[in-house]
Amino acid sequence: MTTALKAFAAVAALFILTACSPEVGSEAWCVDMEEKPKGDWTTNEAGDFAKHCIFR
Repeated sequence: MTTALKAFAAVAALFILTACSPEVGSEAWCVDMEEKPKGDWTTNEAGDFAKHCIFR
């Protein structure tokens, strides 16, 4: 029972943390990326930003 409870808690925590960030390409995500320092962007984030926020 304890193992099942721990597994459920881990899945619930992952679900809650993932739900907090906006979807890549959404207007909210573009605004968040504009506020984030460019030096902190990953290569994938830069590509997604160009694709979804600049070249709509």
